[in-house]
Formats: sequence, structure tokens, C-alpha cells
Amino acid sequence: MSRPTINDVAAAAGVSVATVSKAVNGRYGVAVATVERVLQVVEELGYESSLVASSMRSRQTGVIGVLVADFEPFSAEILKGVGAALHDSRYDLLAYSGSRQLSPEGWERRSLSRLSGTLIDGVIMVTPTVVNVSADVPIVAIDPHTGRADLPTVESDSFGGARHATRFLAGLGHRRIGFVAGRPDLRSSSLRDAGYRHALAESGLPFDPELVAVGRYEQDTGRGAAKRLLTGPDRPTAVFAANDLSAIAVLDVAAELGLSVPGDLSVVGFDDVPEAAQSSPPLTTVRQPIQQLGAAAVSLLTALLAGEEPEKTHLVLPTRLIERGTTAPPR
Repeated sequence: MSRPTINDVAAAAGVSVATVSKAVNGRYGVAVATVERVLQVVEELGYESSLVASSMRSRQTGVIGVLVADFEPFSAEILKGVGAALHDSRYDLLAYSGSRQLSPEGWERRSLSRLSGTLIDGVIMVTPTVVNVSADVPIVAIDPHTGRADLPTVESDSFGGARHATRFLAGLGHRRIGFVAGRPDLRSSSLRDAGYRHALAESGLPFDPELVAVGRYEQDTGRGAAKRLLTGPDRPTAVFAANDLSAIAVLDVAAELGLSVPGDLSVVGFDDVPEAAQSSPPLTTVRQPIQQLGAAAVSLLTALLAGEEPEKTHLVLPTRLIERGTTAPPR
């Protein structure tokens, strides 16, 4: 007996082939009753040409989804870590990015609705925007939002890393240290801000709000923040940026303004993405173990999928300062 085709399913369910495709892939535009009828026929006929259909009996897909806002350097390194951790496992990786036609929160909610329970067994969300996350599958967040503390999370020691970077600059003799802050709704950004302020106080330096500009972890916004800091009447002699993209933006703006680095300006980033070592000069930065964040998220998520109770559901990995060519004592 030949294997049933999608046309067989459509005929038995009394719908079009397009409707069958939408129903089994969890897309919008199909009534709930129609979806249920199509899926019943899929199971009765044993139609197994799609991932969704083949997983209906086991209720598992063998796929872990990773939601990223964009495939920028940080997310790319996370995906490398996730992929390496899944290499010898029973799970495949599905990377999913958002539509720029929707708000960040909108695409995340829509993505969870589309993927959970049909295409993936669990999901890793990277720098999520949504606070009240809900889905039919386990969720682990990397670099979590400031809200909902009960969601399993993996992050780096943002406070300690920022404190170390700022104290390092103060130790070189800098007294006006600017700060390009990150995305305000992420816990890492709040902690890096706190670490910066704490280190200033420890070094006997006053906090000056004029030396802080928000870069939101984005290179374009970071450029705007850098211009504000470096074109003021009393510019800083050093800048600590909350991520490497922003720090590289500071280097670009400094070059446009004719400032030498590190002669006129010292710069420290945070992340140590591959681009940091390739910048000119190579960027001094706080290294967080980005690929290990991805691997740790996989370990936590697969434990949840196996029905295990993880020893810890909030993991914080250490950071360390990597000295390169963008820092020196002030002239």
C-alpha cells in the first residue's frame, strides 16, 4: 500500500491542500475545528511527510528552538554554543528570528504561539522582550528580561564584569569615565550600570549623569550615544560600553572626530565577540563566555525536557577582563 500524500489528507478532510499545510504547520488562518479535523485525518491515514505529522504519535519533535531578535555577533556566538551542545544529542536546532514588521514583543509572542507544541519540544529565548512568557513547552532565557524571576535563566556576571572594567580604567588614572548603557529592559544592562556606578564610588569618583548615554546594545544607537559623549564641552578620557557593538561604535566615532585611541581616549567593551579582536586597535573588553551560555541553556532545557529537577535554575557564569590595544593612561 502506498504512503498517503497531502492530497489524500485534503480529500479525506474535505479541505484544500493549502489548508492542510497551514493546519499541520501551525500557521494562522485556519479555524480551530478545521485544524482538529485535519490533524485527526493525518493520524488516521498515517501521513508522515512533515515534521509535525511524524511527531504526532510521540508528542515530541526532537527539535529545540532558539528565538533571537537578530543574527548579530552575540546571538551568532550563542547559536554556536547551542549547536555544539546539541551535536551528539537526540535534538536538532531550529533558529528563529523576528519579523521587523512587528514589535519585538509581538514577534516573540507570535513565534512562541507558532512553534510551541507543534514544531519544537523546548525553546531558548535570547535577550527576550516579553516579560510574562507562556508556552506549551519549557523555556530557558539567556540574558533575561528584568521581569519574571521564576523563568529559568542563564547569564554572565554583568555586575562584576562592569565593576572590573570601570575600576581598571580608574586604575589607569582616568577621572572622567563615560558609560554607553545597554537595553534598559534587560537585567544585564541594569547590572552593568550598577557595576559602573559601584566602581566609581569605590575609586572615589563622582557619578555624573552627563557621562552616561544609552546605546541599547545596538551599533547605530551606540554611535549616537558616542557622539553625544565625545562632542560635549568636557568629554570623557575613557568610555566603558555595555557591549562590544557599542564599543566599536565608540571607536568609529572617535576616528571620525580625529581622536586617537588610546592616546586621546581609552575604550572598554563587554562580550568579547570575534569582532572585538579584529577592531582597530583591538578592543579591550570584558569577556563573557558566550558560547558557554548557549551550552548551559541547552543543559538546563534538556534536563527540564527529561522531567528532571535541575539543581539550579538561575545560572551565572564568570567574566574576565581581556586587555588589548584600546586602553592606556590619560595624557
